[in-house]
Amino acid sequence: MAKFFTPVQINEYKECFSLYDKKQKGKIVAKDLITVMRCLGTSPTFGEIERHLQIHKIEKTGELDFSTFLTMMHRQMQQEDPKAEILEALRMTDKQKKGYIQASELRAKLTMLGEKLTNKEVDELFKEANVKSNGTVNYEEFTQMVTLPPVDY
Repeated sequence: MAKFFTPVQINEYKECFSLYDKKQKGKIVAKDLITVMRCLGTSPTFGEIERHLQIHKIEKTGELDFSTFLTMMHRQMQQEDPKAEILEALRMTDKQKKGYIQASELRAKLTMLGEKLTNKEVDELFKEANVKSNGTVNYEEFTQMVTLPPVDY
């Protein structure tokens, strides 16, 4: 499974995994799986967690080792597609199917729904994506811009 992750990712995952390895046995309890995965940037549902456990024949009250955890993380990351999720959410907002929405409407959604952003965070996001606060946002371009991998300094 290590071939799917960089050494940096593996170290980050191991560090987080170890925080929940309360008995220091190299295992976490199944009930902590969703928390660990979410801490590492994925968004599994309870149903997805149940499927991961079923695939590996682990009871809800059972434990899993780091190797099994890596397999589950890989599977979870493959099924999540943030670009598609963002595009779908923005398309649902575009009632006339024009391909764009008002920047003010996008700001309202980003600051009031889901994992709420602050106005300062939205300002930074808009600046990075070259969005004028009084204009329209082409959501295909916006999604492309905000899902680019971060610049490595």
